[in-house]
Amino acid sequence: MRLILGSASPRRSELLAQMGLVPDAVLPHDIDEDPRKGELPRPYAARLAREKALAVATGPDDVVLCADTTVALGRRILGKPADAGEAAAFLTLLGGRRHQVITAVAVRRGDRVWVRESVSAVKMKRLSDAELNTYLSSGEWQGKAGGYGIQGLAGAFIPWISGSFSGIMGLPVAETAALLTAAGYPMWRQA
Repeated sequence: MRLILGSASPRRSELLAQMGLVPDAVLPHDIDEDPRKGELPRPYAARLAREKALAVATGPDDVVLCADTTVALGRRILGKPADAGEAAAFLTLLGGRRHQVITAVAVRRGDRVWVRESVSAVKMKRLSDAELNTYLSSGEWQGKAGGYGIQGLAGAFIPWISGSFSGIMGLPVAETAALLTAAGYPMWRQA
């Protein structure tokens, strides 16, 4: 039984390693990540995680792990910014407010797919022009939902969270372990 990670995210690989797991293969997917008209953030994240898991070509006994992280401000989905201007708009919008970070995890084995979501509340402080410009010039916002990653420089902008730190990073370890166990993956085998 092989563990296939359907993501090129170094953070997800790091979080798997934290759980003592190294994927047998990393096979990133290529799906359309645009939200559907009227789609709400939590169902959107769950749909993308499921579609990613189904898009990875594997053997019948392989276990595929995929995830999707979405930042939501109310009903609004803040995806990965297209450019620094959109990242600045997202960070300004989030400043001084609480928002949700939703990470949906999907595990597939054969024809079965298990999906769980981790929902965390995050408060970001209002950024000064110097903070915003320094963060934008770092490039850390690229490829990150909402335009930030809590594990990097933006961690200094987050005074409060409620929920899963690993979920905010992109792979909630407790939910991931439960899904892998449900799929029959030997999580707790001795080395």
